Amino acid sequence: MTVLAEELPAHLPEYLARQRWFPAKGRPVSGIAVATEQSLIDDGALLLDLCLLRVGFADGPAEFFQVLVGRRHEPASELEHATIGAVGDRIAFDAMWDHEATAFLLTALREGRTYGDVRFVPEPGVELPAKGVGRLLGVEQSNTSVAYGEKSIFKLFRKVSPGLNPDLELHRALRSVGSNEVASLQGAVEGLLEGEPATLGMLQDFASNSAEGWAMALTSVRDLFAEADLYADEVGGDFAAESRRLGETVAVAHRELAQALGTGVRPADELRAQLETRLDAVVSQVPELAPHEKGIRAVYARLTGDIAVQRVHGDLHLGQTLRTPKGWLLIDFEGEPATPLPERRRMDSPLRDVAGMLRSFDYAVYHQVILDEHTDENEEQQLLRRADEWAIRNRSAFCDGYAFASGADPRAQAAVLRAYELDKAVYEVIYETRSRPTWAVIPLSSITRLVAEEERESDPQISL
Repeated sequence: MTVLAEELPAHLPEYLARQRWFPAKGRPVSGIAVATEQSLIDDGALLLDLCLLRVGFADGPAEFFQVLVGRRHEPASELEHATIGAVGDRIAFDAMWDHEATAFLLTALREGRTYGDVRFVPEPGVELPAKGVGRLLGVEQSNTSVAYGEKSIFKLFRKVSPGLNPDLELHRALRSVGSNEVASLQGAVEGLLEGEPATLGMLQDFASNSAEGWAMALTSVRDLFAEADLYADEVGGDFAAESRRLGETVAVAHRELAQALGTGVRPADELRAQLETRLDAVVSQVPELAPHEKGIRAVYARLTGDIAVQRVHGDLHLGQTLRTPKGWLLIDFEGEPATPLPERRRMDSPLRDVAGMLRSFDYAVYHQVILDEHTDENEEQQLLRRADEWAIRNRSAFCDGYAFASGADPRAQAAVLRAYELDKAVYEVIYETRSRPTWAVIPLSSITRLVAEEERESDPQISL
């Protein structure tokens, strides 16, 4: 056993607890170990190792997380916040913050190097920059990204599972058909985990002059709330035209994925069983969902026959979109992080992505009502009416754009679309209950609305 494998684990509980990308805070950890380590630089002022950590849990199976570990005798002051702890006669730290380490990653990708089981693989025909220092981007979330100039961005996957990551798989597929709906793939870092291929990182085109869809939607909502006397279509920040364009982009991406990877059918019974399994798990953990359980199951019961399926994004929302001067781009094709990798790689209905976007429009507007400090109940009710207006307008615009580009209106498959929306809202309930309890009202309110829509369609005599 190396010094790194022996001494690093003692520092990891405190280090992981500080990381936003570590999703298991609060879970009972039974042990942490270095599962695999691959030396990338073994001599000089900087030592660099690619490590996969095995984190054991008392309440479930172990999971693996990736850290690019740098070691220096005297790390620069800007690396203090990235420090892990003393290992041997050096200080170990997260090397994604180290300029020499990120420059090494780009060079290794450009030259197609191999270190043990770790392969740096440039995409055929792609010319990578001769050199470059990575600039870490924004606040860390589930992964960590660094930009090289204005043309390349590298993403290090933090949670790693055995098997090909769908983010890499789908980007390669879309590149094969010349897609303009995603940032083109430039290269990847691949390795082995438990004897199976594992995706460790990706290099893509960097859409430097772009805006995130989530931020644009929030600005639109704030503009609406600031104009008490105007309707959504009268406000300068109206988002509906962008929502329609985004719907068109998603439809084109679905068509390209079908072209590259084929299509199939899935029995509705199989899908219904999957949705009910998730519902069972969440109801057992969130008592507030129990009053809605019967209505949700009634929606799922309407799933019959066969459902057309193909590869899809799997976790599509406004935060997974970028608006560039040329149009919209879709990013991060990993699927739901909490879903097992084999499930994320299965074919699914394109309506799962449509439902994800519809849920995202709800989040963009209703969470601002929650965060707003109201002076009285009347003011809150007024904001809710305006929020309803914005959500309906943008949900409709997105579906209009999708229908225009695909030739099939997702609203025509109301039963399937509603089931997917409810499944996403159920997922959100457990997430919010654990992470942001005050936000749980957003998916719970949406569940109430969706179940009521089902009841009205089943019994037209129910009053609107």
